Amino acid sequence: MSIKTLNKKLRNNSMWTRIHFDPFFMFITIILLIYGTVIVWSASGQNVHTMERKLIQVVLGLTTMIVLAQLPSKIYEISAYYLYIICVLLLIVVDVYGQVSKGSQRWLDLGILRFQPSEIAKIVVPLAVTRFVNRDFYELRIQRIFIALIVILIPTVLIAMQPDLGTSILVAISGLIVLFISGINWKLIFIALLLIILLSPIFWFFLMQDYQKERVIMLFNPNSDPLGAGYHIMQSKIAIGSGGVYGKGLLAGSQSQLNFLPERHTDFIFAVLAEELGFIGVGFLFFLYLLLIIRGVMLALRAKNYFGCIIISTFILILFIYIIINVSMVSGILPVVGVPLPMVSYGGSSLIILMASFGIMMSIDNHR
Repeated sequence: MSIKTLNKKLRNNSMWTRIHFDPFFMFITIILLIYGTVIVWSASGQNVHTMERKLIQVVLGLTTMIVLAQLPSKIYEISAYYLYIICVLLLIVVDVYGQVSKGSQRWLDLGILRFQPSEIAKIVVPLAVTRFVNRDFYELRIQRIFIALIVILIPTVLIAMQPDLGTSILVAISGLIVLFISGINWKLIFIALLLIILLSPIFWFFLMQDYQKERVIMLFNPNSDPLGAGYHIMQSKIAIGSGGVYGKGLLAGSQSQLNFLPERHTDFIFAVLAEELGFIGVGFLFFLYLLLIIRGVMLALRAKNYFGCIIISTFILILFIYIIINVSMVSGILPVVGVPLPMVSYGGSSLIILMASFGIMMSIDNHR
């Protein structure tokens, strides 16, 4: 065997042993996770048990991301339909046998593992719709769009029945983003928006729960019930406004540390960040998000096929939408829908699924 042949074999072997990930994307992600962990430490009142679980969530999330990044990207395309079927079956099981928590039936408790199948739909639905629409092989005709809408509708309805309006809307958006990026006709988009407007009264009177209607009403006049339905948003606005430019200091926020702010380490953690670290702390968070999104766009632009480009673009756009919805919700611009702040809020299922989407993105880029 010649030296040239031996070197070639060694290089080929090193390709299999090398860990696949994007260094810059990984670095920004880790910084965001560290930043979020520090804020959770403050928001939870320095609760050791909460911090232990948060660290476990971070480790599981990073492990999931790295493992999924090693798999060939073709696997995600081939298995998209199977994952979709499994996800729908799990959602049906949840609606029948799921664990009830805070008035909603969203969880499956397997003893050693407790998770929300609705979170899985945030990844599975875009994969299935992208595989079905696949612009590498098909034209985006009206028939395929109609079937794709049914694919989106099934898990959306199952999640809404739990009831979990916020997640169901996000799952629907994740699927619709795929159609939008795939090049759907603008006339169809206009018709869809018109139908949503026309059907909104039916949605309001017959489909929305009373507490969901209250959240919408409180958006316009939280002072009408300052100690009830409007309490969350009023305390959140006070916390954000009192932070100023420099903030009150870590562990020194009056609204969060004195328990005026509800759900302060989960959905409303942005208010804690704004109060304690001020405009500078918020600006640093947005800067990190911006770097992550720009890097994601770069990965999408250099994808070698439509499937990879659409999936990466969809996941990055979903990340952007999550950020906008959470910040707007906490600031009183949108109704409270229970969307966590990505990589900052406490929550295992949402973090692991988000990190899984990052792993799929890096897999598509590294195996192109």
